[in-house]
Amino acid sequence: LVSAKEVDRYSFQNEYVIIDIRSPREFREKHIKGAVCIPYERLDQQVKLLKNRTLILYCDRGGLSMKAARELIELGYDAKSVVGGIEAYFH
Repeated sequence: LVSAKEVDRYSFQNEYVIIDIRSPREFREKHIKGAVCIPYERLDQQVKLLKNRTLILYCDRGGLSMKAARELIELGYDAKSVVGGIEAYFH
């Protein structure tokens, strides 16, 4: 788990990828700087090239990103979820 306050220190660092798993529309409206948008439905296909990076996932409130991080960990990825999601980040 990553707290919303510590997310910024992972931005723009090569070994980390911050991934917004919400819809592209939600991403366009507001997102964490340096994040990429990979909707949850496409996550398993699109993270294959990121196997040697730490994946920091977030959604609206943290529930779906927690589930996604667990699924990716089971597949051998180093994945973490932002506690409270983007709502916690912007508050």
